Amino acid sequence: MLTRHRRMASAVALLAGASLLLTACAKSEDSGSGSAAGPASSAGAQVAQSAAPGAKTCTLEQYGGTKIDLKTAKVGFSQSEKEANPFRIAETQSIKDEAAKIGIPTANLQTTNANSQFNKQISDVEQMIDSGVQLLVIAPLNSDGWDSVFAKASAKKVPIITIDRKINATACKDYLTFIGSDFAEQGKRAADEMAKAMGNKGKVAILLGAPGNNVTTLRTSGFKDQIAKVAPDIQVVFEQTGNFAREEGQKVTEQLLQSNPDINGIYGENDEMALGAITALKGAGKKAGDVKVVSIDGTKGAVQAIVDGWASAVVESNPRFGPLAFETATKFLNGEPVGQDIIIEDRQYGTDNAKSDISSAY
Repeated sequence: MLTRHRRMASAVALLAGASLLLTACAKSEDSGSGSAAGPASSAGAQVAQSAAPGAKTCTLEQYGGTKIDLKTAKVGFSQSEKEANPFRIAETQSIKDEAAKIGIPTANLQTTNANSQFNKQISDVEQMIDSGVQLLVIAPLNSDGWDSVFAKASAKKVPIITIDRKINATACKDYLTFIGSDFAEQGKRAADEMAKAMGNKGKVAILLGAPGNNVTTLRTSGFKDQIAKVAPDIQVVFEQTGNFAREEGQKVTEQLLQSNPDINGIYGENDEMALGAITALKGAGKKAGDVKVVSIDGTKGAVQAIVDGWASAVVESNPRFGPLAFETATKFLNGEPVGQDIIIEDRQYGTDNAKSDISSAY
């Protein structure tokens, strides 16, 4: 499952028909594999998949607004969750690093953190629009409830790029574009690895992400659909939210082990919950490998858990959005078309590459 995208090369990826140059990887696939190792550069840069012919694009003329130079523009970045999670730390740092790299003055980059409070995120973004930002990059906490933001942004023709989670709205109208992973595919790849680790039979539990966003919904449906397809003898016997938090993942797993002591596998919809689950397994006297653990994100802690024998596989969800977000914005603000959906490729870690590739984790 882990041989796809292993050989690397420089290539040109087309972002939904736009001539956006990216460092890409050449693919080498084994038949039937649904996994992808993805780019292995030391920086862990994101790679956008080539768009299918006829994919929808958006231009400055379609969206409204005028050409501006990002180096002199005011830019706002809204983070959804506190930076205690490695994903959020890496994501925010990537935005700041790339802004500095392309010459945006520190004073021109406004950053806010909603600390997992949706009302605060809406207020943060509205205040940034009122203060005169000319571009918004948003990591949304929830997928719904953004109407007031769209109204304000539309009135001032402020383009919005959403990253890592989708907003349920119309691209090239309410917002410019979404940049992120294929979450259903992540769930499918996790299911393939779980089926392999469990020998296609047994009982599995799902530690659900936070409710109210498309990441949780798609990682769940992708996993369930694929498990039913490739390993019908694996039963999903337990599902409970751990809200993408390590502490809650541990508590939920402790409850799980009380109600289902014979559980064979745990699917964590992010690494933090999976690491909390491993803590609970250790506390219950389990040995490494007794319960198979598969998760999504690609943090160093989770990849180390594979090295240590506590996890079977980790599907990456790359948080380093800075370069791709600002390159997309630059193209758009220069009048060039960009894709309305920009889907990135994610690597994967397993027992064959975790030790050698852990430096690429975040």
